[in-house]
Amino acid sequence: MSYEANIHEIQVLILRHLLFTPSASFATLQKQTDLTSDHFNFHIKKLLDTGYIEKKESGYALTQHGKEYANRLDTDENEIERQPKVSVVLVVERQIGERREFLCQQRLKQPYFGFWGRLGGKVRWGESFEEAASRELKEETNLEADFTYKMIFRKRDYKKQTGDLLEDKVFVIMYTNNARGKLMVDFEGGHNEWLTQEGFIAKDKTFESARQFIDLVDSGVSYHAGTYTYDDTEY
Repeated sequence: MSYEANIHEIQVLILRHLLFTPSASFATLQKQTDLTSDHFNFHIKKLLDTGYIEKKESGYALTQHGKEYANRLDTDENEIERQPKVSVVLVVERQIGERREFLCQQRLKQPYFGFWGRLGGKVRWGESFEEAASRELKEETNLEADFTYKMIFRKRDYKKQTGDLLEDKVFVIMYTNNARGKLMVDFEGGHNEWLTQEGFIAKDKTFESARQFIDLVDSGVSYHAGTYTYDDTEY
């Protein structure tokens, strides 16, 4: 699947050619297609406007932004590769006497509306896992904490009826037991609660993967992969 639906196959061909040369003339690039000069110029202009290429004395060349984008090309399929999403998962623990509790969250937005899981979110460009974990915790709970890395969890979700891949994620599991501050229970898109592992599992709709996180963290494993299926009412 292409990474961006709005990039034309002719523009992909241009980017692919420029991956393997410092620069190329209009005529050289046009030879990769069967387009007239006017039609080909339209695609060159689009790439200039998006900032993927620039015009130099020696011809057209990839910009820094264009190099980063084109480097994701599958040069056999001539498509921009779609890659797994990288997200942090927050295992936030507290001890109340003999009672071991974890901060859990009900997802109140699509997809997976109503499912219970752990907190987390996508890692931003240039952000460390520790920074991402602290930011997500603050945004979604108003709490602060110091996080440590625990493991990688690869999660792939498939549509039960067809077997189509719905989600492909790399979860970086980050752990803390020193959350502090006043918990924000509700926010746009979610509801937070402290629950025991047994209380979490007892909820009506829980992510199977989220049920596994605690045992995996406790066991000290460094990597785990799982595949899961969801029907139309769940995704």
